[in-house]
Amino acid sequence: MQEIENLHQSVLLQEVLQAFAPLEEGVLIDCTLGLGGHSKAILSQKPHLKLIGIDKDKFAQEIAKERLKAFEGRYNLLSGGFAKRFKEALETYNKEIKGVLVDLGVSSLQLDDDNRGFNFHSHALDMRMDLEGDLNAQKVINSYPVVALEKIFRDYGEIKEYKKIAHKIAERRTKKPFKDAKDLSDFLSSLSKNKKIHPATLVFQAVRIEVNRELEELKEFLQCARNLKGAILCVISFHSLEDSLVKNAFKDYAKNCICDPLSFKCTCSNNHALGEILTKKPITPSPEEIKNNRRSRSAKMRVFKFKP
Repeated sequence: MQEIENLHQSVLLQEVLQAFAPLEEGVLIDCTLGLGGHSKAILSQKPHLKLIGIDKDKFAQEIAKERLKAFEGRYNLLSGGFAKRFKEALETYNKEIKGVLVDLGVSSLQLDDDNRGFNFHSHALDMRMDLEGDLNAQKVINSYPVVALEKIFRDYGEIKEYKKIAHKIAERRTKKPFKDAKDLSDFLSSLSKNKKIHPATLVFQAVRIEVNRELEELKEFLQCARNLKGAILCVISFHSLEDSLVKNAFKDYAKNCICDPLSFKCTCSNNHALGEILTKKPITPSPEEIKNNRRSRSAKMRVFKFKP
């Protein structure tokens, strides 16, 4: 367990604690429990707060359960996608919910495990956060039609040469299917001379998002979160697609006027804001945190406070 403590560094931990500092009692939902780092720190600081932890990775959840042993009786862990489970929790606990945390990053345990397919040297081509899921990276890379590959590379990876890469992958797999993440990574490296980022980075991001329905789930969650009352919502994202969804959702939550933008005057009473945005600009890791945990460098945290 000490090895896990040393390996796993919760991103923006102090900033998360500060965001939830006003909370004293009630229920906090950690929608992406992971290894439980954020939840453990919050429960340690808030003795009257109860926790609901959600994660689709059952292996990670078992580790989190062990780390949260000291808080037995104060937490309940749920398995599955966070959008669906959050909706269920919201229906059950309603106004008891005082805080909601969503950390959209992939945990170090998942990234470093060569059997999970998330890293460039992995011996698998998987990328499932839920190991019981039907779709994995091997199916995407070896069986998706070229037009489908083009779409996910363009939309989820924001890759300029999405057509070229999709066609090159399709061409190669007809001769020899990709066997693991290292095979795919090496192939992508042979197609690019980009020295700023690893040539496989954006393709891996796109495939991972597709396999885990990450953006669809985030959209579902943000729509459901509109029903929160008197709660603080904190979302940590790691790439522009996620951050854009969160930013726009928060702007929508904060709108007073819901009239048609083409209307000559407001007729809706101009009092429809669900709360206020507490972070006018996203909170990012300090240089010291980035130095200690390079994987935190792209993190952005936004916070919203809902009206009672």
